[in-house]
Amino acid sequence: MKVFVPKERRAGESRVAATPETVKKLTAAGLAVTVEAGAGVAAHFTDDAYREAGAALGGGDGWGGAALVLKVAPPTPEEASRLPSGAALIGFLAPHQNLEAVRALADRGVSALAMELLPRITRAQPMDALSSQASIAGYKAVLVAAARLDRYFPLLMTAAGTIPPSRVVVMGAGVAGLQAVATARRLGAVVEVSDVRPAVKEQVESLGGKFIELPMAESGEGAGGYAREMGEDFLRRQREIVHQRVARADVVIATALVPGKRAPLLVPRSMVEAMRPGAVIVDLAAGEGGNCELTRPDEEVEHGGVTILGPTNLAASMPHDASTLYARNVLALVHEVLADGALKLDPEASEVVAGALLTHGGEVRHAPTAESLREAVA
Repeated sequence: MKVFVPKERRAGESRVAATPETVKKLTAAGLAVTVEAGAGVAAHFTDDAYREAGAALGGGDGWGGAALVLKVAPPTPEEASRLPSGAALIGFLAPHQNLEAVRALADRGVSALAMELLPRITRAQPMDALSSQASIAGYKAVLVAAARLDRYFPLLMTAAGTIPPSRVVVMGAGVAGLQAVATARRLGAVVEVSDVRPAVKEQVESLGGKFIELPMAESGEGAGGYAREMGEDFLRRQREIVHQRVARADVVIATALVPGKRAPLLVPRSMVEAMRPGAVIVDLAAGEGGNCELTRPDEEVEHGGVTILGPTNLAASMPHDASTLYARNVLALVHEVLADGALKLDPEASEVVAGALLTHGGEVRHAPTAESLREAVA
């Protein structure tokens, strides 16, 4: 079976979907892997390393002859149209943001497996690319904030007097948020955490953070352990409680997301205006509308002396390790759907396939995306 790994062409995307490590394992499984020349350069994987791992080096025309294409970023509609009928695609597909590409995939009869739709079950943990990339983003967000902040993170006792530690508020205690907590604590900051899921309190405290207690009339725990969308009344009360913490914070790391929904608004303009000049907000939810009212995706905003950063692909700023982890996630999914050298995409036989399959047999199988397509036509 022919596998093609194209060079990512979306602006700012420096990751690659296969590394020499995973190529070696794919070829050992009997697959013929072609990597587009230069595909790994931005992540510091050379063409020679791919060749030594057993891959063939090709051009950008490898789409047409591939039975399976491995990608990071969602395909453009033009890329989707280049896939042969009956081929398979694995990658982050962001279906709710790329309806035209989804339609093209379905029209071509492509079986598309979306990494972000994988079910959160034990068996799928080695394939969990959302977690592997979110962990990198949470780590890097703290470093970015520390580099932009006008003061130290740790407590310092010097001959010139004592410098108190910086105060960091992390919003959302998912994978990115917990990594942010751990990193900020390693740097010596005092860290407080807000989340709608009381169950994460123990994890926050185990990392040295302080959990901000909220009056919970109902749980914010959603399917698969993700946060679920909460009502406006709850969000208003949450903002009131968190306001005083944010007002005295030096850094806010916002990571709160709800799958398939706009990111919850947790930091309104009034909260930003209560922060001191020189404070920094890093909004990792920028790509989904942002947790901060003033966030602009991939832009830097200054408001009242507060710097607001909205990176939408922070994992790509560490492309070597991000690609290493992502490629292993993809490899695990390939092994899940591979049988006797061919793909076996049977939703009835595999809970993993049933969850991840976005398009198959000319249809859009993911119900929310299919509904969005119908609404778009209407």
